[in-house]
Amino acid sequence: MATRRIGIIMHGATSRIGTTQHLMNSLLPIRAEGGLPLANGDRLMPDPILVGRTADKLEALAKRLGVTRWTTDLDAALANPEDELFFECAFGGGRPELARRALAAGKHIYLEKPVAETLAEVVTLRADAEAAGRKHAVMQDKIHLPGLAKLKTVLNLGSLGKLLSMKLEFGWWVFDGEHIPAQRTSWNYKKSTGGGLVLDMFPHWRYVIDHLFGAPTALTCHMRTAQPKRWDEQHRPYDVDVEDEARAILEFPGGVVGEIFSSWATRIRRDDMLVVTAEGTQGSAVATLQQCWTQSLANTPKPVFPVQAPQTMDFRSQWAEVPDMVPFKNSYRQAWELYLRHIAEDAPNTASLAQAARGLQLIEACHESHNARRWVDLPALEG
Repeated sequence: MATRRIGIIMHGATSRIGTTQHLMNSLLPIRAEGGLPLANGDRLMPDPILVGRTADKLEALAKRLGVTRWTTDLDAALANPEDELFFECAFGGGRPELARRALAAGKHIYLEKPVAETLAEVVTLRADAEAAGRKHAVMQDKIHLPGLAKLKTVLNLGSLGKLLSMKLEFGWWVFDGEHIPAQRTSWNYKKSTGGGLVLDMFPHWRYVIDHLFGAPTALTCHMRTAQPKRWDEQHRPYDVDVEDEARAILEFPGGVVGEIFSSWATRIRRDDMLVVTAEGTQGSAVATLQQCWTQSLANTPKPVFPVQAPQTMDFRSQWAEVPDMVPFKNSYRQAWELYLRHIAEDAPNTASLAQAARGLQLIEACHESHNARRWVDLPALEG
């Protein structure tokens, strides 16, 4: 058994998601455990170099995390033949151009979503990666969340019978920044900086839905700007020119119908910020980020509709929680491990840029449907 090094260029390492999820919760724990076990008994040891624009931030972060390498010179990092993987998680646009620079330098690429702002850009980038003979993937963390993993097991077991419908609800109240600081940065609300709820969240919903229920074939969508006035990080007012709420109805093969509700302007009175529901002939399942509950046909009650007295039935108590059957790792780490194994030993890659293209297809179809006020087909894409 040997330890194999893999050099990883971490562009955007000082971003919140770069620091917390990709470094602290993913690559650094793999390093602390002696590397990622491979099929042949070797261990793959990630060796990140932190790349960004501000030297002080990079130096402080590297010191805090115990990372020895950092630089503000992306060209120099790309020129190092000892580092074979380029990872991009800086916010804002320009991701396709950065990825092409990495491909030109002979690097494999791993990208946060959204990979690009248009379907055509993703298709072209995938073709460029294939032509260069480099591996490519987009981050897909949500399918590894414990609650959704349990729901996938329930569906695979056939416990629900014939699937009838699915529903995905996501949202929370994002303060406008006037009196209480906003939980999302102002660039999320500006078209010029790649903002918009659909562009931000629907890439996630596409791969989650594909993974759990299969690919939808058509949709209709309505979106709106619920909070048109906000205050930025310097407490300056600005006008929101993107949507902060969207509703979509999906069609699937076999008559299955789906719903997506996503909002940054809703208050939570449900089990979690994200809730996915599956209804079937033999039962139903409800999943959150960490938990999943089922109700079989045999245990389905006959509720009454009391118009003159309070409801006496405790509906939540009628569901059975799916237990933890296996230990769960951080969802970002699981995605990293899958892609690192794909690079190191050609293990299957379920998160290639083909899946990123499907996310952009969904986004463009949502905008087309909303603008034209009609249904839009979602034809199958290559790969």
